[in-house]
Amino acid sequence: MKKYELTANFKIHLGKKLYQIKALVAFGSIEAGELGGYIEKEENLDQSGDAWVSGDAWVYGDARVSGDARVYGDARVYGDARVYGDARVSKSTHLLQIGAIGSRNGFTTFFKSKSNNIMVSCGCFLGTIAKFEAAVTAKHAGTKHAKTYFAAIELAKLQIELEA
Repeated sequence: MKKYELTANFKIHLGKKLYQIKALVAFGSIEAGELGGYIEKEENLDQSGDAWVSGDAWVYGDARVSGDARVYGDARVYGDARVYGDARVSKSTHLLQIGAIGSRNGFTTFFKSKSNNIMVSCGCFLGTIAKFEAAVTAKHAGTKHAKTYFAAIELAKLQIELEA
């Protein structure tokens, strides 16, 4: 059963149509009939779980929001970004995606967690930024990949706002 649908309301961004969503059933703190934020396609927001996009937030491209994650306010989530678990993204400065980098030439996503920490999703790794630093050191010490990942870590620490 679907929990939301795309409405006829839309915005155009970089030639892409972003549709406002509407809840079809009540789930989590969302009421049936409640209007949400904007997504490009159903693949951007999981139909299961309590994941939701609200306010003037946009999710597009190959980005995906799932689990109990919330994207709201003026946040913009796009590219290959993945927001899931207990993540709460309310501003674009709560999320940073960098790629293609590292040994996989993939995308690494840094995001503010509900508990006000910086979390990292990179390949099969999901954990705190401190644990990511340790994993990079253990696997890539002294390599170009370590230098690239550490530069990304420093940028994430500067960019992601942990205050309200």
